[in-house]
Amino acid sequence: MLLREYRPGDCREMAALFYDTVHTVNARDYTPAQLDAWADGQPDLDAWDRGPVFRHFIDDLRCVMSLTVDMEVSRFLDRLRSGGFSFYPAMIWAVSRVLNAHAEFRYGWDKRGRLVLWDRIEPYYAHFHPDRETFVKLVTPLEADLETFHRRFLADRQRYAALDHFDLTDVPPNTFDVSCLPWVRYRSFDMHIFDSGTYLAPVVTWGKYEREGARTVLPVSLNIHHAVADGFHLSRFFLELQELLDATAEHS
Repeated sequence: MLLREYRPGDCREMAALFYDTVHTVNARDYTPAQLDAWADGQPDLDAWDRGPVFRHFIDDLRCVMSLTVDMEVSRFLDRLRSGGFSFYPAMIWAVSRVLNAHAEFRYGWDKRGRLVLWDRIEPYYAHFHPDRETFVKLVTPLEADLETFHRRFLADRQRYAALDHFDLTDVPPNTFDVSCLPWVRYRSFDMHIFDSGTYLAPVVTWGKYEREGARTVLPVSLNIHHAVADGFHLSRFFLELQELLDATAEHS
């Protein structure tokens, strides 16, 4: 075990650990209201080490960062084929796992417009109807293992087959947006959210995977508000996503 002094960068992870501990370990002994009174998940901007940065990119210079990186998916594809998994839900699962591992991707606003740190975020994904050339936005809660998530994804797709666009009304507030463009391999992709400029949740998109020499590469894009994340966090997402894809492939 390595012990070291506190660093300002530890603040978000420590706050997330405290919130998660209260709302999981103690959940069976207290009511939801009591748990929220103990740990409501609302960051204190004056105490938060990122508070000044958050205020700057919300009050003075609202902006979103976007980055596209090629992921190497050769072995991941082999694992999916051998296990009978579809690529789209498997990628949703992998992306969701990495995003949920870090607090910067779990900030949002509650119904009263208060900044909150969700204990988890769920994928709000686009499902395409090729016969109608339309899409429907659905939510399948994240599961720790790929097999369970994949099974529930397929069940949700069948259950809501008749829906289009935004017909699904039972959408939780703690979601992030995810979709794919499987028809083209692109070099960059940027999703602009034309709200008041305060949309904090990640937006993840990927394109068509193609062979490139001995590799199979997939362009993956992430958009995130600069108020909650920096280039370091953006880059770490892609590094950890590649690690997870590789680790999943090793469990074939």
